[in-house]
Amino acid sequence: MWMIALALLSLSAPLLAPADEIKPFLTLDALRAQYGDPDGHLLRIGEIEVYYKDEGAGPALLRVHGSVGSLRTYDGVANRLKNRDRVIRYDVPGQGLSGPVSDDAARRFSPADIPIALLNGLGVAKVTAVGVSSGGTLCITLAARRPDLVDRLILANTPSDPVVTSHMNQPDDFLDAQQQARETGFQSQHFWDLFLSFFAGDPARMTPLIRSQFYDFNRRTPESNAIALVAKVADHDKAVAAMTQVAAPTLLLWGAKDPLLPPAAAKQLEGYLTRAPVSLLLLPDVGHFPPLEVPERFADIVADYIEAVTPP
Repeated sequence: MWMIALALLSLSAPLLAPADEIKPFLTLDALRAQYGDPDGHLLRIGEIEVYYKDEGAGPALLRVHGSVGSLRTYDGVANRLKNRDRVIRYDVPGQGLSGPVSDDAARRFSPADIPIALLNGLGVAKVTAVGVSSGGTLCITLAARRPDLVDRLILANTPSDPVVTSHMNQPDDFLDAQQQARETGFQSQHFWDLFLSFFAGDPARMTPLIRSQFYDFNRRTPESNAIALVAKVADHDKAVAAMTQVAAPTLLLWGAKDPLLPPAAAKQLEGYLTRAPVSLLLLPDVGHFPPLEVPERFADIVADYIEAVTPP
């Protein structure tokens, strides 16, 4: 996604605190033991292990999470749709339960290579690609590169320009938590509680389970290439070139209470999608993570868009 954790916190290379102050990180093995489930699978793409879930039957929906999330961003959406659709989602390598990205893999692979290889391995020839934040950026890249593969796009709070944070009115306790994270190199449960409350339209929707999962997945043992395969818009000319190549019908399904990417950012993205028929729907009470905050509403709108607005 926009890379909130990086743009907001400048923590891509966290400082290390003194040994007696470092909080416990979780190894990938520990995370897999805690969060793996029988419906999850590993696919090796090159030397990279990609953790994914493939549930349901019917038209295929590919779901891509943002840069501080995991495939669990879509748990509620998948539960709503998997009885009528085939829901495919994966952890971006270096995050969630997917394996690490070596220096060589970071050089050889681009973000879109991973879903292309995953869908090929699953025998999927057509998808509706759904992405939130940087997951939407990846879906745009995928649709530009493989128009034969992507029937339509559904993008939630996806950046089109390099992200700035100067317009955000952040509360003092959140600023203090960010400063502590910079000093210690560790983002505490308190930090993630404040983070999720700030970026939610209604903080009460961010349940204790969501909050604990964000904390756990983001205290995975630090890796040098954790965001190497996250799609980015920092190279703006390249990002705009991809956006202008997209011809698939596109729904911008936008949380209008997003303090980082307000509705004006949706209009900006719409302006770059010059070849695509674009629909814009604002969710007035929702923040940066619509599929996480209002999964049932999000799922119902996705189903309606696929069936009624852009039928096969």
